[in-house]
Amino acid sequence: MIINNANDIEGHSLSKSTYRNKIQLFLEEYIPLRSMKANASEKSYTVKEATIKLMQFCAYRDRSQKEVQEKLREMRMIPEACEQITIQLMRENFLNEERFARSFVRGKFRIKKWGRIKIKQELKKREISTPLIKLGFTEIDPSEYYSTLNDLAEKKLPLIKEANSYKKKQKLISFLHQKGYEFPVIMEILEEFKF
Repeated sequence: MIINNANDIEGHSLSKSTYRNKIQLFLEEYIPLRSMKANASEKSYTVKEATIKLMQFCAYRDRSQKEVQEKLREMRMIPEACEQITIQLMRENFLNEERFARSFVRGKFRIKKWGRIKIKQELKKREISTPLIKLGFTEIDPSEYYSTLNDLAEKKLPLIKEANSYKKKQKLISFLHQKGYEFPVIMEILEEFKF
């Protein structure tokens, strides 16, 4: 098909009103398609389609079982199908809570510089069991933990605009505590600092 000008479609010269009618018909067909895309969460899935979609979801990054269950609820899967899919994902090692806990701890500590308290709270939100959380914490080297805390304190201290040394120290303690570090560890590190 060659279009020489705006009025020449499929080799036929069309009047402007006919051209507008064709556009109107196209839009009437297209707009419902767009609204269907907007309501994609209302799409129904077969067990096989949902399993494939969740395999991709879990392959992108490690997921917790709670995240998978939430995704299945979004997909409006029935409880029996949810259980079947979850078991298959575990059997084929797409879903592994221990691996998730380890990678979560590694990532949040190394990238976001979170302390153990904050990491533990986030894992509890994701319904990870206490033994798996303890296993996850084996990913943090104690010397690296102290070193990271020390680096955070060194970087934050010059940014605190406070003349009173006591208030300056309290603000630094508060910042480090918000990052999830334990109070005794913070105090141990801060003994070396001058305020």
